[in-house]
Amino acid sequence: MKARRGTRKLFRKILHARFGAVGAALALAVALAVPSPARASGQLTIAAAADLDSALHALIARFERQTGAEVRLVLGSSGNLTVQIEHGAPYDLFFSADVAHAVKLERENLIVPGSLVRYAVGRLVVYVPRDSSLDFAERGLAALADPSVRKIAIANPRFAPYGQAAVAALRHANLYAELEPRLVLGEDVSQTTEFVVSGNAQAALTALSLMFAPATRAAGRYWLVPQSDYPPIEQAVAIVGRSREKTLARKFLDFIETKEGRAIFRQYGFATPEKRP
Repeated sequence: MKARRGTRKLFRKILHARFGAVGAALALAVALAVPSPARASGQLTIAAAADLDSALHALIARFERQTGAEVRLVLGSSGNLTVQIEHGAPYDLFFSADVAHAVKLERENLIVPGSLVRYAVGRLVVYVPRDSSLDFAERGLAALADPSVRKIAIANPRFAPYGQAAVAALRHANLYAELEPRLVLGEDVSQTTEFVVSGNAQAALTALSLMFAPATRAAGRYWLVPQSDYPPIEQAVAIVGRSREKTLARKFLDFIETKEGRAIFRQYGFATPEKRP
């Protein structure tokens, strides 16, 4: 699974560099839509928001052991993945970082009726290098106005719910107008976090769930943005209408709602509903 995921990430980067975010989404959708003789029965392809990287890898490993199924994972921003599904990408399940993108596909009759499930609530954090002197406990988001912070990374709010939450939090703190010139946009929260790890930004507004990766913990520290500062990041999953593995996709949905599945989500910083709405 990791090798296939790495190939797709490299492919996305090449497409993004050549065509831009939207062009990359459309080109990847076309590439993925080409039938593959390697795809076998009993194999799921999951499209998921980037904040789910660690959590879904853990869930998939458990599910594969329990069922013998094979699961492929494609990560990206919720907006770009939505565009890919609208253009026929052969995904079986779509894990969005918000409810809105899943509902949009539902209204377009592109997901299986009745399959939409709210599975988690995400949290927004400020992530900075480990040696940063910024004091968020004392100053909150106002610490980002420090002159030492030249670049602040956020996920592109056009495509990523966490980017929208970041903008909302900065507006709530009356900082958006002041800090907007310093903002740099990542394709998704994974790239946004990487900007800090690589030293290309002094801070990032990103997902709590990504703070559990060893490399992220080693490179920096984080501060939880108060949940009252931005709208709830309610995340939803649905079975894609063109899926050829709807029965297996339903089994995966049932698995994430088990006690074991919810515990894994909580382990990676998500709040979880106990039952379907």
